[in-house]
Amino acid sequence: MTTTPGGMPAHELLAIYRAMVLIRQFEEQVRRLAAAGVIPGLVHLCAGQEATAVGICAALAPDDVIASSHRGHGHCLAKGASADRLMAEILGRQAGYCRGRSGSLHVSDAATYNLGTNGIVGGGVPLATGAALSAKVRGTKQVAVCFFGDGALNQGIVFEAMNMAAIWALPVLFVCENNGYGEYTAIADVAAGRSLTGRGEVFDIPSPMIDGMDIVAVHDAARIAVERARGGSGPSFLVCNTWRYGGHHAGDKQGYKDRDEIAAWEAKDPILRLARELVAAGVADRAALDAIGRDVASEVKAAVDFARASPEPDIADLRSQVFA
Repeated sequence: MTTTPGGMPAHELLAIYRAMVLIRQFEEQVRRLAAAGVIPGLVHLCAGQEATAVGICAALAPDDVIASSHRGHGHCLAKGASADRLMAEILGRQAGYCRGRSGSLHVSDAATYNLGTNGIVGGGVPLATGAALSAKVRGTKQVAVCFFGDGALNQGIVFEAMNMAAIWALPVLFVCENNGYGEYTAIADVAAGRSLTGRGEVFDIPSPMIDGMDIVAVHDAARIAVERARGGSGPSFLVCNTWRYGGHHAGDKQGYKDRDEIAAWEAKDPILRLARELVAAGVADRAALDAIGRDVASEVKAAVDFARASPEPDIADLRSQVFA
């Protein structure tokens, strides 16, 4: 009898495979649009990091809360955002989630319990911690998750939030997407001390180190942490070692990265890795996976067409939906 990866049902494995392919193709389209000068401002892409977003969000309930980072398109899609409205928002169009006002860096969506992407390093950490406190006070059994990069681990607010979450046993997951670089600087050059997991261990928070290129490993760790949080046992800190194929932003030439390092990480590609495992386990053959890729390509193309057809915000609408 063939064992499926992680013992997960075939339909769940195919769903997470499709979700990762969607993020990858979506980000590639955003990269092309940015290069063509269609997107206002900078965009920060997460291609290569799909396993973290999908693996974590697949372990969540629909009404669980996430707070993202500046590299957050994948988190939005993994939590249920539609590709067309997200693309419209990134292009600054009225049909976007925030009517074209947020752009890439401040997308939010109440319907999917997404507190938003965030232009402030570590800015989503206190938001998710606050959401976890709210859930505990209200007794809703919701869990909150904050995604942040390794560059946020020297921000004071991260430690303040972890301390508070540990003291009050808040249902929150602190998820560090450790892609090795904060902007253009290697983490080893700016973060002293022992392993990054020590940042959580000092507060007696369970802090596993995870292969962030292995979606099964990420999902297993997330499931354990979510069950722990929902059961009232408090926070977890997950350090997911991953890789961003692009630079800090879409126009970054990445001259600071070593070619051998790049090749080594690309050999661990999370989508190709899961594809091999699915074929080996008999969950799907190569033709079926290729069909998923074509279906996703059509969805992403439709999203671009939808976004480009949407009008830009009207100045007459400037004061609407603004809190006084």
